[in-house]
Amino acid sequence: MKIHEYQAMEIFARYGLPVSGFDVVTSPEEARAAAEKRGGSVVVKAQVHVGGRGKAGGVKLARDADEAERLAEGILGMDIKGLTVEKVVVAEVVDIDREYYIGIVVDRATKKPVYMVSSEGGVDIEVVASETPEKIHKHPVDPERGLSDAEAAELAAKIESEPSVAAQVADAILKLYAAFVGSDASLAEINPLVVTSEGVVRAIDAKMNIDDNALYRHEDIAAMRDTSTDTAELTKARELGMSFVKLDGNVGCLVNGAGLAMTTMDLIKQYGGEPANFLDVGGSSNSDKVATTLEIITSDPNVRSLLINIFGGITRCDDVARGLVHALERVATDVPIVVRLTGTNAEEARRILAEHDLMTADTLDEAVEKAVVLAGRDS
Repeated sequence: MKIHEYQAMEIFARYGLPVSGFDVVTSPEEARAAAEKRGGSVVVKAQVHVGGRGKAGGVKLARDADEAERLAEGILGMDIKGLTVEKVVVAEVVDIDREYYIGIVVDRATKKPVYMVSSEGGVDIEVVASETPEKIHKHPVDPERGLSDAEAAELAAKIESEPSVAAQVADAILKLYAAFVGSDASLAEINPLVVTSEGVVRAIDAKMNIDDNALYRHEDIAAMRDTSTDTAELTKARELGMSFVKLDGNVGCLVNGAGLAMTTMDLIKQYGGEPANFLDVGGSSNSDKVATTLEIITSDPNVRSLLINIFGGITRCDDVARGLVHALERVATDVPIVVRLTGTNAEEARRILAEHDLMTADTLDEAVEKAVVLAGRDS
C-alpha cells in the first residue's frame, strides 16, 4: 500500500526523524493560513501517489502567504500523470547547503532489507543508479540482528565527512530503519535528507510503501489508505480479500494462489500473449465470490479471453467447477473462457464443465496457448 508524503512524514516523526514542519490543506484559503503560520515563505507540494511532481509543476516555492494561496489554487485539481491533486502540503522553507539520499528496500534476491545511501540527493535515484552507480552505496541488513550503530556510522561516513553532521546522518539512518521495520514497510526513503547552512540535518521529503499483508497489525496505517483513485473493481476485490492488480493485456486471469498466478502470467507472455490482470482468488469455491471475480475481470473492455487456472488441494476441483457453473448463470459475458483444473477430483470437474460446454485443457501449457489464440482472434 502506498501512502502520501505527509503520512510518511507523520510516521517518520513518530520514530524521531528530524522532519521539516508542514501542514496538509485542501483549499487555497487553508494554504494561505498555513503559510502565515510558518512565516510566509513556504513550499507548496502536491500529494499524489506518483513520482515526478516537481517536473509536472506540482511543487512550487511561495515567497509569501498571497503567493502560497495562489500556487495552491493552481496545484489543487491539477492532473499529474492521470491523478488529480486533492491535497497539498505547505512546508517550511529550509536553507539547504547539501542534499543526500537514504532509503531501504526489500531485496527479494537476498531476502534481506538493503540500505542505500548516496551523496546525490534530490534527484531520481534511478537516474543515479543508471548513470553514476558508483555514487550509490548499498548495505544488506541482517533482518534478525538489525542495523547496528557501527553500520549506520559506516554508511553515513560514505556520504558525509564532517563528524558532527555525519553523526546526525547516522542517527537518521538508524531511525529510518526503525520506521521501516516498525511499520512493516517494503520501501522507506528520504530524498532529500538535507544539511542546512547551520549544519543541521533535516528530512524534507518522505516516501513509504507498506506491505499489505501486514496491515492487520497497523490499524492506524491501514486507515491512511487513499481510496479516491481506486477503481470499483479493485474495491470489490479488496472487500472479498482477493489480491487484484489491473494490467494492460487482453488475457484475463483467474487463479488460486499468488505463485501459480505469477507462473500463469509468465506462460501467457511466453506464448506471445499479454495478461490483463493479476488475480489470486484464494481457495474459495463459493459461487458468489467466483461471480464477482468474473465481473471484475470481464468488465475490462480489453479482455478478449479468460483463463481460469485452479489447483485443487484442500478445495476440491468439482466444487470449484460447480461454483463456476453457477457463477456463469449469473454473469452474462461473451468473453471465451478456458478452464484448467488439476488436483483433487479433477476428472469429475472436467465432466461437469463439459456438460455445460465450457472449454477445458488438461495442461497449463495447453490452456495458456488456447487463451492466447482466443485473445488474438480477429486482431
